Amino acid sequence: MKVKKFVDLSWDLTENTPIYPGDPEPKIEVATTLEKEGYNLSGVYVGTQTGTHVDAPYHFSNEGATIDQMELDFFFGEAVVIRVTDKKAKEKITMKDVEPYDARIQPGTIVLFNTNWYKKVGTEEFFEHPYVSGEVAEYLVKKGVRFLCIDTINADQTGGTEFPVHDLFSEKRLMIGENMAYFDQIDFDHVVVAAFPMKIVGTDGSPVRAVAIEIESE
Repeated sequence: MKVKKFVDLSWDLTENTPIYPGDPEPKIEVATTLEKEGYNLSGVYVGTQTGTHVDAPYHFSNEGATIDQMELDFFFGEAVVIRVTDKKAKEKITMKDVEPYDARIQPGTIVLFNTNWYKKVGTEEFFEHPYVSGEVAEYLVKKGVRFLCIDTINADQTGGTEFPVHDLFSEKRLMIGENMAYFDQIDFDHVVVAAFPMKIVGTDGSPVRAVAIEIESE
């Protein structure tokens, strides 16, 4: 396998990284320095859902699997980018948007919803993003999709009272990736995605370094 290109799909992790309202605010501080202690070391405090991250089933179910219990093959595989960049604030992503990609969505395919909403960071509209409809989530599960990713801060509607995507993926022991970015920079067709979480025992999720990889054809 020869890699032609990497595209970083992750937010920079700083104290200004966008977080879901009410989540722990990230804090990054100097713990030791080369001048004083002889080595540089930082202290990092982040929530499990800080920045670009993945949600384990436990996020929405006390009986659900935690992030350390999820097999690594969830987080690596061939992907399809579903472009829905025409969506407006608080607009659903529907079956009409997904149907043109039906033939490319196979069991195990990682699905990336490209809304370009990440570009609105720093504005109030950032939290009024498009979101995945329950019907689409059910369709993806039936197709054998195990990992759904989106370049918004939430796969469901932020500020809403129902979370059909999270509830369904939690029930079916599947994964969700959120607050990703730069899907629009994926300019190749054969896409492989890697988004491995930290092995944080007993938690609902983890920040990830998500990347899209272009593989050279044989």
